[in-house]
Amino acid sequence: MSERAAPFYCPYCGDEDLRPSEGGSGSPLAERGREPRGGAWECRACSRGFRLAFLGLLAQGAAAPRSTASASASASASDGGTP
Repeated sequence: MSERAAPFYCPYCGDEDLRPSEGGSGSPLAERGREPRGGAWECRACSRGFRLAFLGLLAQGAAAPRSTASASASASASDGGTP
C-alpha cells in the first residue's frame, strides 16, 4: 500500500481533476500556522481544497445488523399487518 491514498473524485463537485495540495497555498489556516500537514487535495474544477484522514479501524460489530424482531415487525406492517 502506498503512503498516500489518492481520492478518485472531488467530494464537492464530483470532478476528477485533483492535485495534491502544496500545504498552505492561500489557506487562512496555513497563514496562521494552524493547518495540519498531509492529506490535503485541491480540485481544479471547483477551486476547493479538502483533506483526507484515516480515523482508525471500526470496532468489531460496530455496524450490527438489524434485529430479527424489528425486521419481522416492519415486514408485517408493510403487507397489511398479516402475520
